[in-house]
Amino acid sequence: MHNFGTPGDSIRWIELVDQLEGRLDKLAQTFTARVREIPEYGESQVTVPEIRDTARETFRRLTHGLRGGEADNGRDGLLAFASDLGSKRARAGIPPESLTSAVRLDFSILWAELLEIAAPDDAGLLASRVDLVWRVVDEFATRTHMSYLTERVRMAQEESSIQREFIARLFNQSTLSAETSAQVGSALGISPDAWCGLVAAGGEAGAGLRAASAQFGSGLQLRHRLFLHESGGTTYLFWPLPAPRATPRGAPVQVPQLPPSLAGIPCGFVPEVHGLRALPAAARTAESLAALIRPNDSGPLSADAAWARLANQNLQDAGLDLAAQVEEALEECRGGERERLMETVRHFLSTGNITVTAEQLFCHRNTILNRLNRFEELTGIDLTVPSQAARLVVAWA
Repeated sequence: MHNFGTPGDSIRWIELVDQLEGRLDKLAQTFTARVREIPEYGESQVTVPEIRDTARETFRRLTHGLRGGEADNGRDGLLAFASDLGSKRARAGIPPESLTSAVRLDFSILWAELLEIAAPDDAGLLASRVDLVWRVVDEFATRTHMSYLTERVRMAQEESSIQREFIARLFNQSTLSAETSAQVGSALGISPDAWCGLVAAGGEAGAGLRAASAQFGSGLQLRHRLFLHESGGTTYLFWPLPAPRATPRGAPVQVPQLPPSLAGIPCGFVPEVHGLRALPAAARTAESLAALIRPNDSGPLSADAAWARLANQNLQDAGLDLAAQVEEALEECRGGERERLMETVRHFLSTGNITVTAEQLFCHRNTILNRLNRFEELTGIDLTVPSQAARLVVAWA
């Protein structure tokens, strides 16, 4: 039995390390076989020869580090090799947990080989050197993992920069060619013909959209992938939607989906945009809807919900104020007649039904008819005619 720390121990330890170094091919083959059992390695773009060659070089550098006093001489080379390995595995798309599983194999394979070549009376020597073996392998594993994470961050930044460039190209062209649409789709990882949802907002709501985007990050493995664009004080977010589902008759129907993080942000919302080429026009629509947001709006505003507001705004921009015309026509009302007429008309516009309106206002049906006739007499608007009723809906939007 060897005594710990004696010159004989050091000599015997170097003998064992020399034997390890003579078995590099066997160590590499064992590692290659076991690492290929990790699914992500078996399916990755890292080839078997590359895994084997890398494993051989890894074990060569590790055994050099096990030489005790000579360990520091090869430490820089070992860590440089670990840094390069971590970077390569990140670029190869190996998941972090798979990389960790692979690197952990180094210690078990080295230690198993040491046990195989050691003599029975080397037990005390191995016990005294287990910390050294673990320390060398752990330092290698830590540097590999740190380099891997650094490279992943760098890749994410590069991807984000490339995506921003292509998204800007997408929004800054009024008419997109099929070629440009395909290029943008390839850069973003979505089909150029994909259905998308889109929102737009400025000010505080725009900041909310940016926060939602930052929360999701690149979103590559999330249900909703949010893509951000900012221009002229307006923030835009868009995301791909699932493929349309087929109806019983076989016609595809798109079911809009709003990411939960956007549900409480008042913004312009276009729920269905078919294809990337339609996004610039949809962005203009969303921006127009965002301009119609009111203080009591608590979430996204779509054209279905705000078409009357949008029409009213466009008419006012053209110098036509329908609401003012109605107000002027009702000026001859006396007492509470104006309020009663407006209340009755608003209820009728929301239901389109005389009987339901009467029930809501606790009035006789004839009373409702009389009020609608009086309103028509004063304003010239017959609410039973859809085109005239729509005029009032827009006026009061």
